[in-house]
Amino acid sequence: MDLRKLKKLIELVEESSIAELEITEGEEKVRISKSGSGVQNYAFMPPAMQPVMAPVQQPVPAVAPDADKAGEANDSGKSSLPEGHVVKSPMVGTFYRAPSPGANAFVEVGQRVKEGDTLCIIEAMKLLNEIEADKSGVVKAILLENGQPVEYGEPLFVIQ
Repeated sequence: MDLRKLKKLIELVEESSIAELEITEGEEKVRISKSGSGVQNYAFMPPAMQPVMAPVQQPVPAVAPDADKAGEANDSGKSSLPEGHVVKSPMVGTFYRAPSPGANAFVEVGQRVKEGDTLCIIEAMKLLNEIEADKSGVVKAILLENGQPVEYGEPLFVIQ
């Protein structure tokens, strides 16, 4: 089920007087229930066949050689990102650079991407969501590695 559709369903439940909504599409089933003033419980039952991701090693951010100042502190004492457009995570989940274990990564540092190209996958609630480039350009930095948890709004890529 599409993430945008899930968000819309959650909004509809929040805005309505119904307490619970359950929808089945093929083998996928979503149940959204609320108690009190906000939506509280979400349950997603995926189809029987789901890809299994391989265990990962310690993540090491990949940064382009010309972005050598990425880890240096700026005047405020915080580390800065390489210059360019930052692609941020639209959700909380687990970051994956490749479509399956052992497969090549969707993108590498220095690779040219077009708007709409898949950059990575974020797994949220057993649902694999492809994250697409919202700008064309060259990938300057990949800020996470496979299996790393990601928060909403966390920087994932820098495109210039």
